[in-house]
Amino acid sequence: MTDTALFSLLLILVAPVAGSFLGVVIDRLPRGISVVAPRSACRSCGTILGARDLVPVLSYLRRRGRCRTCGAAIPPALLYTEIAATASAVLAVIVGDTPLQMALIALVLWLLWTLALIDLFHFRLPDPLTAPLFLAALAYAWLYGDPALALSGAAIGAGSFLLLRLVYSALRHREGLGLGDVKLMAGLGALVPPTDLPLLVLVAALSALVAAALTRGGWTADRPIPFGVALCAAGALVWLARVVLP
Repeated sequence: MTDTALFSLLLILVAPVAGSFLGVVIDRLPRGISVVAPRSACRSCGTILGARDLVPVLSYLRRRGRCRTCGAAIPPALLYTEIAATASAVLAVIVGDTPLQMALIALVLWLLWTLALIDLFHFRLPDPLTAPLFLAALAYAWLYGDPALALSGAAIGAGSFLLLRLVYSALRHREGLGLGDVKLMAGLGALVPPTDLPLLVLVAALSALVAAALTRGGWTADRPIPFGVALCAAGALVWLARVVLP
């Protein structure tokens, strides 16, 4: 077995564990709780989870999504995160040519998924995740692209959203875009060429409007939309398209 094949296998095997950790990040980071301590416990009864409760995917399926002590439902987002992390690793193995490129692709996709879920549930895009995304994007550009182009894209992406935020606030006297969206665009702008940014934003805007229209209550001008979810999804699609078809 070649080194690349061995790394590919290890990455896929580690991915569910990474997804389990990202589930903890999604749950704790928005609430200001350390992602390292205390130990994981049931949110309903407080029972500390043992090793048999923390096996990615399998523990959830074996318990049928319920706490073994009190029977309370376990948030399905935890299972989805473990599955998404594994799928991202498989995609990274398919798209990447070298172990380092595979690792960076998986890391970027994991960060985007985590940011999307936090924004979906909490309407937040935390700095401890947008900053690593920006750094990972720069690292990828340094190794496999054009660092100067990545910095230009980051400046254009963040600058345009900052300008949009300021103009909207001046006209409507309320916040339309959070600073988290501005910081997210710095990372996404570093991932894709500046010429792809209009496409990225267009795809994100259309998908967000369609999703809002299809959900309960429909779309209204006063209804908050977790736009970061759409930006993360559109960014992943446009970036991966560029990786596969440069």
